[in-house]
Amino acid sequence: MALSIIILAAGEGSRMRSHLPKVLHRLAGIPLLGHVMRTSRRLAAAHIVVVYGHGGEHVREAFPEEAVTWVEQAERLGTGHAVEQALPHVSPDDTVLVLYGDVPLIAESTLRQLITKVDDHSLALLTARLDDPSGYGRIVRDDQGSVIRIVEDKDATEAERAIAEINTGILAIKAELLASCLATVTNDNAQGEYYLTDIIAKAVEKGVSVLTASPGNLDEIMGVNNRAQLAELERSFQLAQARELLTSGVTLRDPARFDLRGSLTAGRDVEIDVNVIFEGEVTLGDRVRIGANTIICNTRIGDDVVIQPHCIIDGAEIGHGCQLGPFARIRPETVCHERARIGNFVEVKKSIIGQGSKINHLSYVGDSSVGRNVNIGAGTITCNYDGANKHHTEIGDDVFIGSDSQLIAPVKVGDGATIGAGSTITRDVPAQELTLSRASQQTIRGWKRPAKE
Repeated sequence: MALSIIILAAGEGSRMRSHLPKVLHRLAGIPLLGHVMRTSRRLAAAHIVVVYGHGGEHVREAFPEEAVTWVEQAERLGTGHAVEQALPHVSPDDTVLVLYGDVPLIAESTLRQLITKVDDHSLALLTARLDDPSGYGRIVRDDQGSVIRIVEDKDATEAERAIAEINTGILAIKAELLASCLATVTNDNAQGEYYLTDIIAKAVEKGVSVLTASPGNLDEIMGVNNRAQLAELERSFQLAQARELLTSGVTLRDPARFDLRGSLTAGRDVEIDVNVIFEGEVTLGDRVRIGANTIICNTRIGDDVVIQPHCIIDGAEIGHGCQLGPFARIRPETVCHERARIGNFVEVKKSIIGQGSKINHLSYVGDSSVGRNVNIGAGTITCNYDGANKHHTEIGDDVFIGSDSQLIAPVKVGDGATIGAGSTITRDVPAQELTLSRASQQTIRGWKRPAKE
């Protein structure tokens, strides 16, 4: 029995007060709809159909590589109508799982539990009990405890509003039964819409049993209708990720001030201070220490690396025993080999920094190859851009570059060379020699500063 998943993502999200479709607002760096698609893929569905509406062209453009079928709901006539638009793309023999593009944290384990309850004689409904069920559809059961229908909050009587068990909207059902039930649903209700929930009563009339399951935690079923709810889910999601890292042995100085917007693989005895953000795919070796207010994106970091506070590291590879920061910026395609040191207010871009080399203060190194045991003094700049093209700087092993030097690329500095402070280097520097370029120092005796009249 194949599984087809229908994701409803046509809501306008007016309460977000945004030009962006609601399902494209991001949670942990991923669009809300992206979370639901990722969970759907893990269920190995034969078909995934996404029903879009408001801003549909932007929604489709946001997922160019997703193997899904896109279906437009041109008129917003309710959830039942939305599902009906998707059914032609589903085999009648399939089990259909209905999900929502603005309910991002639904767990794979919960959905698997729900799917197993479906057969030719039963459908499965995900329900939950809330202290305050206001706004949700209520689950109405008979005296034997069997589900007989769902009543929407706006259509409920006072007694029905007192029911604590609510409909999450997530259900699993055979496609053929779903189609036959939807064919008899009307829009005779307070909203004038075709409710998907009305199929429950229709199925009961056909003698179908309605089985229920519950989520592992309530965050799984929480939808996003405004930015406050988005922020609440963000923090809930981040705390859950923080707990997993703590359980795996990572030290987080404050789990409430930690953000992972991608994936993080960490070795043993890793320590992470407050307000650290990880994006994309990040790997940390053993005994890595990361200072506060640091951002690390798509980077591999070796064992025993120390990253001081306020660093930005993006698309880099940092070798064993390196020290970075504070206030260092490491840009994409940078490789720092073993025990390299990148100090405060240093920017490195698309460069190789050799083993044991140091760039400790206020420097820019871009499009460069730096050898082993090189010392680059404060204020040194590799001038790699001529206004049209980027050029390469090659620095050999054991080079010493004095402070406030400019290396005008393309240029090569030989092994063991020394460049005097304040030099502007425009030609290749020979190995083992001292090279410098300075204007002669002059004193103008008797000169006085201008004074205001």
